This record gives sequence, C-alpha cells and structure tokens, in this order.
Amino acid sequence: MAELIIDQRERDLGGFTVGRVLPVAARRMVGPFIFFDHMGPVQWQAGLSAATDVRPHPHIGLATVTYLFDGEIMHRDSVGSHQAIRPGEVNWMVAGRGVTHSERFEKARREGGPLHGVQAWVALPAEFEETDPTFSHHPAEDLPAYEGGGLQARLIAGEAFGARAKVATRSPLFYVHWRLEAGARAELPAQYSERAAFVASGAVEVDGHELTAGRMLVFSHSRPVLFAALRPATVLLLGGEPVGPRFIDWNFVSSSRERIEQAKADWRAGRMNLPPDDAADRIPYPGDPPFAPS
Repeated sequence: MAELIIDQRERDLGGFTVGRVLPVAARRMVGPFIFFDHMGPVQWQAGLSAATDVRPHPHIGLATVTYLFDGEIMHRDSVGSHQAIRPGEVNWMVAGRGVTHSERFEKARREGGPLHGVQAWVALPAEFEETDPTFSHHPAEDLPAYEGGGLQARLIAGEAFGARAKVATRSPLFYVHWRLEAGARAELPAQYSERAAFVASGAVEVDGHELTAGRMLVFSHSRPVLFAALRPATVLLLGGEPVGPRFIDWNFVSSSRERIEQAKADWRAGRMNLPPDDAADRIPYPGDPPFAPS
C-alpha cells in the first residue's frame, strides 16, 4: 500500500529554514503537485530581520498555493495583488506565462509571533502553461468543511469527499487539511490515481506505518486508506491525476526545457514585471551576482 515514505530535508532559503518534501529523486510529483515546502513551526520575536522575507522572484508554468496553520504572510505580485494570508485561508496564484511575487513576514516583524504552514506548487497542464497570470484569495469560511468524530476537515482546493472548492484549478486534484484528535479515525477514499499524506504535527498510523511530523507517505494503490491518530495530529492530503513529466529549474516549471531557458534569460535581463509596490531587492538566479540597483 505504501509506495514511499519521504522525510523532509532541511533547506535554507537565505533567511529561514524550511523542510522540503517534494521534489525528491525517488518521487518528482504526486498528481500535479511538484513542490512541497513545510514552513515551521517557529516562534519569532518582534524585530525579525528583513533577511527572513522571501524577496521578489519569478515563476512560470505552475500555480502556487500557500496554506497556513499559524501566523501571517503578506503576499504581493506583479498582477497587482497585495494580500495577507492567515490560517485556514488560501492564496492561489497562477503563474502561467510568467509572474513575480514576494512573501514578507511583516506582522511578525512588528509584533513577533508564530509561523507554521506549507507552500505547494501545482504544475499546470501543457495547454495552460502559457495562460495569463492570475491571483485569487479565498477566506476560510468559503472553503468546504466538515467536523465530527474527532475530525475537523477543510477542502483547500480541488474535489474530494463529495465537495468541490471554489479555487479554479486546471486539472483533477485534491488538497485537504485534517485535524485529528487522539484516537480519531478517518478514511481517504480511492478517488484519484496518485495520493499522498503529509503529517505537519502529531502522529498517525496508516497502513502499518507510524507517520510523525515532517513525513509524507505516498500510496501505491487506488483503494481506501484508513488513518488512526496516535496523538493529536495535523495532516495534509494531496494528489490527483498526473499532468505528464515536467522540468524544474529554480522557480520555473515547464514541459519544455527550452521554455525554462527563456524564462531564465528573461529574469536575468529584467524583462519580467515586478510587484508594483515591492519592486526592490529582487532575488538573482542562483549563482548569479546580485542585481545592480535600478
């Protein structure tokens, strides 16, 4: 039943450390999900260094989804969006032919506080890779939810458990947040050909495996999977139907290696628009010298 267990690997983003889960050599994607970073949990003090922020950077060929369990992040992008994201909400940004954005920890800098969440990337189907970039924000109360038997569930994106989220996805997928009390049981149905579960906190038993915080279990067969919470747990369920192989280079995802090379050249040459109210201090392509002030 279990195809693979993936342990998050520590990655330094220049100001803070995350746990990277996808991609990994043994498993590049789960359905259309091609990237999965676990942020925190961390408790910051007021006066947090600006070096912790994720400065303006580019994407192509994907949609990003940021989801928080705790804390707040301020999102700005080249579409003109300026939107704080808080626990239980969804920021869904379609990069398409090209978008840039920043993510800054402004509230934590002013007041201190926690941060815990996940940023995932969803590869777009080939026919949508060059679509116009868009951004949408969905408050928690707009997301389908369920509570009962020691389980609290929220559908972040896609379709699952007979519900459909308002997020406009481009391919069949599901992304679900579970909160389980100790001893609670819940079942993941066999709706999609590729499925995985990530434990953000606590511990669950599934298919004879104990999954603790920072571990993802990828399932090998399309049949229902029973979860039992060994202690209070926060779990993300994700997957969907494959969209085909993808190349990934830094923040760029595409079915074409040549398209990625073009995106790299565009970023280096300053041909990608920046967030209108956050255009300073953009991140250079890895290994390149810092950009000269404009």
